[in-house]
Amino acid sequence: MRTNNVVKIGTRGSELALWQAQWVQRVLGERHPDLSLIIEIIKTKGDKILDSPLTKIGDKGLFTREIEQALLSCEIDLAVHSLKDLPTELPEGLTIGAVSEREDVRDVFIPHPANPRMKLLEQPPGAKIATGSLRRRCQLLNLRPDFAIIDIRGNLNTRMNKLTESDWAGMMLARAGVVRLGWEARIGETVDADVILPAVGQGALGVEIRKGDDRILRLVSSLVDKRTERATAAERALLHRLEGGCQVPIGTYARVTADEDGKPHLLLDAMVGSLDGRSVVRGKTQGDPSRAERLGVDLAETLLAAGADRILSRIRSSEPNP
Repeated sequence: MRTNNVVKIGTRGSELALWQAQWVQRVLGERHPDLSLIIEIIKTKGDKILDSPLTKIGDKGLFTREIEQALLSCEIDLAVHSLKDLPTELPEGLTIGAVSEREDVRDVFIPHPANPRMKLLEQPPGAKIATGSLRRRCQLLNLRPDFAIIDIRGNLNTRMNKLTESDWAGMMLARAGVVRLGWEARIGETVDADVILPAVGQGALGVEIRKGDDRILRLVSSLVDKRTERATAAERALLHRLEGGCQVPIGTYARVTADEDGKPHLLLDAMVGSLDGRSVVRGKTQGDPSRAERLGVDLAETLLAAGADRILSRIRSSEPNP
């Protein structure tokens, strides 16, 4: 039988996922030294299927479902995820107990070790750029239709090895993960968010818990960063309104700043694009952070009215039947 001073933390087994879980373990351990915090590694479907593009196998719960099943069955007490991996609809009985302070949200260009051109847009015509993200693919092709986009899967170490052994000009990754694992020296350029919008929740950790588990909710509440929580709530509300269950190139970035009077103010940018990058609809909004989810939904509606509905319809009509 589980004793009250034992808390089991569920996570994927990649080096980055373990870094994230160990960060939570360390912070909670410092604040609650009486607890025994144990990390449980759980393999997900996304960890097992590495030879297919995400577009072929779908991404709903791809990196979370098995961990959530362990949470629901009380095999673990909380789960640590990259927030961008968490679907906007969680299984019945689960909720997000904490969203951590966000790291740098931007994407980075990692050039091939033999490539002297450090910046993304300095690459020659027809340069091969690797990414596993439709969001990045769309925005890259919108910037440079001549780029040859290479689909890539695997953890960060695997991707770095693939890059070294390839003839690619470079690859795109999230800066937060690269920095967390100590690969910052490999970054050629950090690409501004107004050039390539990040993924929903990029750079933040989401701690998932069981609804009604007040003990664990109190425990993880010290991890909450209110600004990040509000910003990512706006992003996730926008995604929920737009996504409709399919793989769609969506980028968005919300941040809470201060207005002229020093009051908190939320800014939200977003884009929806076609798979080939030829059609991109962009929009932005701003308002009170307390209305974060409403702002996200309203911007989604604005994008839909501006043509995102047609882009989404074309993508959905091209999806294979399950």
